Amino acid sequence: MTSKIFETFKKCKSENRPALLTYTVAGDNTKNKSLEIIKSIAQHADIIELGFPHNTPVADGGQIQESSHRALKNGIKLNDIFEIVKNFKKSKHAKPIILMGYFNLIMQYGQTSFLRQCKMKGVDGLIIVDLPHPENRLFASQCKKYSVNFIQLVSPTTTMKRMKKIIKDSHDMVYYISMLSTTGGKLNVSPKKILENYKRIKKINPKKNLVIGFGITTKTIASLKNTDGLVVGSQLCKEITRSLKLRQNPVTNLNIMVRNLKKEIV
Repeated sequence: MTSKIFETFKKCKSENRPALLTYTVAGDNTKNKSLEIIKSIAQHADIIELGFPHNTPVADGGQIQESSHRALKNGIKLNDIFEIVKNFKKSKHAKPIILMGYFNLIMQYGQTSFLRQCKMKGVDGLIIVDLPHPENRLFASQCKKYSVNFIQLVSPTTTMKRMKKIIKDSHDMVYYISMLSTTGGKLNVSPKKILENYKRIKKINPKKNLVIGFGITTKTIASLKNTDGLVVGSQLCKEITRSLKLRQNPVTNLNIMVRNLKKEIV
């Protein structure tokens, strides 16, 4: 049986466009508002990434750190995140959902308990930023037993030899970090260079779905649309911050933003 993530990429390819993946932090700025946001943006996004907030997020830039701070301040826990996922999966515009975060939270929760909850609540995939290959092989195989995609990360500094091993062990999606930066950094590599690197990685196994993340915004997304998928995160987190400061509704504003992002790639 194929995964919902695989089926989503298949559908997007049949429409001759990349999948649009969006990232927000679970619980930003409240549990209920977070649920409203992902339900709203799922009207336009193809896959929803939901970060579990962390007090020392090594890969996250200022925008996502601010989102995480708000969520932690409101007391968000992993069980709350699972409830958000469960309720989202019951909604009208439910899409595949990927949880993204750090491994120590999973260890504290208990790996088996965590994966059981993922399966029960409808989590489709996991991105664990600080669990690289080959250290992640055991956990990745456990994910497979629970029908959860473990999503591998590659970057511009990953050697070809290592890249081949990572892609060989990958499930239905590989995440290419486009540049050496934390999330939300200004795109410091030309879209042309990113696409060159992307095509080089894609040749290793053309059947594997490869998405690009980091530095993707409304301004840059159109120039990268000849890909399997594109991830936009920091721009959404920044918009939540802006909306809250202006006492506007982030649900409405993010819906408009994601709709506009989608228009750039269809």
